[in-house]
Amino acid sequence: MSELRAAEDAFTRRASTEPSSRTGFSRDLNNKVVALFDRLPQIWADVATTDAHRKALLRCLIEKVVLDRGERDIALARIVWRGGAVTDLHVKMKVNSIAKLTRGEELRARLLELARTGMPDDEIAEVLMREGHHSPNCEDEVLPITVQRLRLAAGIKVKAQRNRWTHGSNLLSAVQLAARLDIPVNWIYVQIRRKRLLIDQQSTGAYLFQNSPSVTNAVRDLRNHAIGHLDLRVSQPHQEGHQHA
Repeated sequence: MSELRAAEDAFTRRASTEPSSRTGFSRDLNNKVVALFDRLPQIWADVATTDAHRKALLRCLIEKVVLDRGERDIALARIVWRGGAVTDLHVKMKVNSIAKLTRGEELRARLLELARTGMPDDEIAEVLMREGHHSPNCEDEVLPITVQRLRLAAGIKVKAQRNRWTHGSNLLSAVQLAARLDIPVNWIYVQIRRKRLLIDQQSTGAYLFQNSPSVTNAVRDLRNHAIGHLDLRVSQPHQEGHQHA
């Protein structure tokens, strides 16, 4: 991390002693940043790189961030990089009602369509989440309670609801795995949707993980950026175990 600290220190000294120019970089700082450029992905993903180091790196590269909150659940974030480049991002935000969701009416219609088939609330939530929906007060998750409220408001009743996925002690649900690692369960679903975590889906719609130290440690490595992706799908007959990179 010595190169990263040197670049940050050089920028901090210059920022405190000189007015900002059009480029924002001295020749000395520019040379340091260019030297680091090819190694930035490696430095960012390195297990030795702390969140403080990543923030320091961003302070060297970003001039400012402008957030346009808007009225619905999608905000526009504009990142202005040092040197003048601009990146626009769409960020999901929490809101207080279905009506304020950008896809709120689509979510409601799809939810009621599934509910009329007798599908349990937790299964409906999983289907909606895989289709890219989320509850008003969550950024990336559909809660079963959201499904229940909309279903009951529409007067749709079901005979029985399943409270949890059933599986043997040799398997862990996403909720159980998240509890064991002390991480948000939503993070696991986000990695699955972004295909950084590859795992077979059960016929019930659930994702079940092998209850073994190797799998737990591999998911922990993914969480800590020690690896870029993790493949826990069932191996081919000539292969053994899970693979990760």
